[in-house]
Amino acid sequence: MKENDEKKQIYFKRVCDNIKNIGYHTTAIMEQKDFTPFAYSTGIFENFKIPELFISGLGPNLSGELIKNYAEKYKCGKVPLSKRIENLTDKFPVYFIKVKNQKVAEYALTSIKYYENRKYEYLQLVFPDLNGIFPNETNYEYDQKIIGEFEL
Repeated sequence: MKENDEKKQIYFKRVCDNIKNIGYHTTAIMEQKDFTPFAYSTGIFENFKIPELFISGLGPNLSGELIKNYAEKYKCGKVPLSKRIENLTDKFPVYFIKVKNQKVAEYALTSIKYYENRKYEYLQLVFPDLNGIFPNETNYEYDQKIIGEFEL
């Protein structure tokens, strides 16, 4: 077996173990020059009956915290869409917006492999810049890629 195939096998075993033991797995892709970091969940849709979550522009620790809070707060419930949420974190308010699977496909490779031909859905968490201004508001300044439809 090639070394790369072995690493993939180890990674996907960890993904499956996390989904089995925690209910989901978080994948975080780090920031690089001219590249916005992002993170996403895999397993939330299957285990908690709510959409998976995609986050662009935040580091792995904060993204992981937000995904955890999201799963705990909304599991087996209804996620409010396009509404300002003040209590997901004490750091800032957020919005959840719908994302078409084909829009998230280039990012959420672990989910694509995990779900294969099974149904799953994604939402994007949208957050404000350091001045509390959201995308689509005047003077917004942050590197957050919006892949869903976001309107205030």
